[in-house]
Amino acid sequence: MMTFLRKHRNWLMIVIAILAIPFIFYFNKTDLSAQANQFARLYNRNISMVEAQRDARLHDLALALGMQRFVQDLTAGVGDSNNRNEAYAVFAINLIILRHEAEQLGIRPTPAEIADFVRNVSAFRGPTGFDQKKYDEFVQNALTPYGMNEGQIEEVVADALSLNRIKDLVATGVTVPESESKSEYERAYGKLFAAVIRLHPAEFVKDIKITDDDIQKYYEAHKAALKTEEKRKVEFVSLPLSDEQKKLTGKERIDSLQKLADRANDFSQALLPKGADFRQVAAKFQLPMQTTGEFTLAAPDPKLKDPQVAAAAFQLTPPEPNSDVLQEPDGFYVLHLAGLVEARPLTLEEAKPKIVDAIKTSRSREMLSNKSAKLVHDLREGLKAGESLPSLLEKANVKAEKLEPFTLLDEPDVKEEVDKKKEKSPDLLAIKNVAASLRPGEVSEFFPWEQGGIIVYLEKQEPPDQSKYQQGKINFATRILNNKRQIVFSEWLHERQTEAGLGTPTAERRSRPGPPRRS
Repeated sequence: MMTFLRKHRNWLMIVIAILAIPFIFYFNKTDLSAQANQFARLYNRNISMVEAQRDARLHDLALALGMQRFVQDLTAGVGDSNNRNEAYAVFAINLIILRHEAEQLGIRPTPAEIADFVRNVSAFRGPTGFDQKKYDEFVQNALTPYGMNEGQIEEVVADALSLNRIKDLVATGVTVPESESKSEYERAYGKLFAAVIRLHPAEFVKDIKITDDDIQKYYEAHKAALKTEEKRKVEFVSLPLSDEQKKLTGKERIDSLQKLADRANDFSQALLPKGADFRQVAAKFQLPMQTTGEFTLAAPDPKLKDPQVAAAAFQLTPPEPNSDVLQEPDGFYVLHLAGLVEARPLTLEEAKPKIVDAIKTSRSREMLSNKSAKLVHDLREGLKAGESLPSLLEKANVKAEKLEPFTLLDEPDVKEEVDKKKEKSPDLLAIKNVAASLRPGEVSEFFPWEQGGIIVYLEKQEPPDQSKYQQGKINFATRILNNKRQIVFSEWLHERQTEAGLGTPTAERRSRPGPPRRS
């Protein structure tokens, strides 16, 4: 764990040290007025950016301590959050709410409780238990350089203990009767026999006729969006680690990167004076300069290997042609805008191929939607009238694939068999999601999936092996109970967000994320 933290020390520094920048621009895109320093308004008081930034950096500290559950509970609803700004914002808001509620409930973890929790943090554990050396190394390498100390560890641990106690309180009385547990077990591990009908928009393309009048109307309606791709050409210098330095780990790698970062910053500073010539400055610093060809955002020049570096080229302008120092895993870049081909409107003739494809796509999806709705209706009515599925499929001129029996949840001891099923049916996960809502003899709604969609018919369900239920019922009941408790907590947190005042005009500004969605 400590090796990992040392290896990524530079990254952690960037995340923590510059949180002010993404917060300011994420939440205040439209003005620099007196409200620019206001992050949100909770409990009838303004939450400043400084306070929010301080709380948000505990997000990464908690992750570094292995407290994933704590972070997940306070970022619920963010989804697959590639959007780190949104995750930080939701975390900061919910942390303020957590602390307020803990105070109202009189929940205050004792120093002894905090110490016990810290001693059991995986990052601080050694072969014989708590390792003081690992703890000191973590403080020295992951906290001290960034203005934090042991106080922040105790702070985030106290928050986690308060959260656990609140979750226990709000879930008091949540139980799972054995009858419900058994019913859910049978639903999850019962063997399902099903057939799937796959429909694709491409099946309708051959029937689509597009006239010149259709193309002209589409062109007039979408003229503003029908443009060529903007192109850029850049000159750049790179400061990469050598092949030997790339093999380094820990402090040695960090030190090598820091030397490159210092040199890159010096180079960037030398470009600041008005009239500074990029080529001359590169020659002065004895940095080889490279030049790309013209490239688009969707198809970067191969010389710019990191997609984020390539994307930065499209932030440059003739008045501000030089980039800041850009970091990639093994070094740094500084870019200079050397050429710009702006996007221009396409003529009707140039746009024609795109328009034809767009019309075909739109109409084929519409035809798919209409056919799937009619097919579902006809199958349901036919089955209700006593007709067999094969005859109904034949009337509709569609085919159904009979699947190998499967269960909604995979048992650990049949993983290899499940993997083989996935190879045969890449949409098995979608089929399971659809089948979960069906009873034997029912036909599902049309479920969009990838390039088309599926309709599932559940023929029958066989009960699971009862001996396995007896063996695993305790673990299964625990899983159901934990799920119920999590749902109750999510509902409680949503209600507390409303009580805290989320939903005021300030909080609803388009540039600010709202509260997490309910599960």
